[in-house]
Amino acid sequence: MLFQDYRTDGFFDEMFAEGDRVRPHYRRLYERFRKLAPDDFEQKRQAVDLSLWRQGVTFTVYGDAQGTERIFPFDLVPRIIPSTEWHFLERGLTQRIRALNCFLHDIYHDQKIVRDGTVPEAYVRSARHFRPEFAGIEVPRNIYIHVCGTDLIRDDQGQYLVLEDNGRTPSGVSYVLENRIAMKRAFPNLFSNAGVRPVATYPKELLKTLRYVAPGGKEHPVCAVLTPGVYNSAYFEHCFLAQQMGIEVVEGRDLCIRDRKVFMKTTQGLRQVDVLYRRIDDDFLDPTVFRKDSLLGVPGLVGAVQAGNVTLANCIGTGVADDKAMYYFVPRMIKYYLDEDPLIPNVPTYLASEKKDLRYIMDHLPELVVKSVNESGGYGMLVGPKSSRREIEEFRDLIRANPRNFIAQPTISLSRHPTYCDGTFEGRHIDFRPYILCGEEVSIIPGGLTRVALRKGSLVVNSSQGGGSKDTWVLYGDE
Repeated sequence: MLFQDYRTDGFFDEMFAEGDRVRPHYRRLYERFRKLAPDDFEQKRQAVDLSLWRQGVTFTVYGDAQGTERIFPFDLVPRIIPSTEWHFLERGLTQRIRALNCFLHDIYHDQKIVRDGTVPEAYVRSARHFRPEFAGIEVPRNIYIHVCGTDLIRDDQGQYLVLEDNGRTPSGVSYVLENRIAMKRAFPNLFSNAGVRPVATYPKELLKTLRYVAPGGKEHPVCAVLTPGVYNSAYFEHCFLAQQMGIEVVEGRDLCIRDRKVFMKTTQGLRQVDVLYRRIDDDFLDPTVFRKDSLLGVPGLVGAVQAGNVTLANCIGTGVADDKAMYYFVPRMIKYYLDEDPLIPNVPTYLASEKKDLRYIMDHLPELVVKSVNESGGYGMLVGPKSSRREIEEFRDLIRANPRNFIAQPTISLSRHPTYCDGTFEGRHIDFRPYILCGEEVSIIPGGLTRVALRKGSLVVNSSQGGGSKDTWVLYGDE
């Protein structure tokens, strides 16, 4: 019987409460899986893996000697969120993206939050992705972040915490959609009885958001997905979303600039593009403004943006809000712009560039998680309790050399979830990335990407670091 040897080991477990009691919203799933023979489960698991591979649901691992293309590991035990819990998350995430968009508009215009001392100017100016050349540039509807992936975790008490915001080019939503398709194929009868809310509307909502921010409120704007190309780790997603929205996926070489307008090269001639959902970082967008050696972008694109002839989603300069040092100030932003207390708190955070915090970090380095402010994917990171003395001392030197580049946080005991590992079910740590769209209104698909650290004891869930994913079910009710 599945789950018969499962142990929570004292962690907060998403499926099992104290005394191995099944949480109410997991009961139907538990009963279905409990009756499933191990051989039947293994057959379903292999069929799903084969299906994902055939459909090209892969990601790229750069610098991997065994070959870069990998199937994104998918675990068949879904993560379930009851209705009341989801409504709370919706309110908290909506509050957060509203504040972040207010902040971005402010720092590229009046900078009131800086003048008032709520966010120190030095942190804004020194943020790697702050673009002072965009000061005073108006963007349609005053929306800077149109697509945001905010990473959430739960601590040992089950409280949700914001781990970080991804407001430049957040990835992973294609896996959310493909995971759902795979689960429906594996357990077709389960969905009809479980009361799971659909996620398939995301491409429609994304296209609606892109059209809303077209220059001048154009009624029938031409939208396209701008990709770095086939060698990008998320290329599958770029093509998938474009296909689902019914729009073109283009590379920089497919575009040209005429009279500060963007045109797409087609077999029928040039066609003006109004909105680009860009999946290229700022540095590579326009070699005449940013990196001169970039072959990915479009010469003159920045001029077209500044002239108001094309909208980029997300806007240039949003990366300042991704800076992990700036994350420290988001609760202040919420209070400053919205006059509200944060509904979902941050993880307690120490700034190495602050003398008091630096002393604490140095004194407690073996106990802390240290992150480089501009790295992602689990890179540039020290997990103190799981690191060697040599690794800790190397990070100590890095922090001393450039304190602005690091933050530190306590090691949070992430919640765990039953996960199939080597023929049995064991608890593995998870996080959660919901996808927030900000257009005429804020829209959040009822679900998201639950990432799971497949290595025993690991807290790093990123696919490039040995992580996988689960389908995320948001229920219509609480059971």
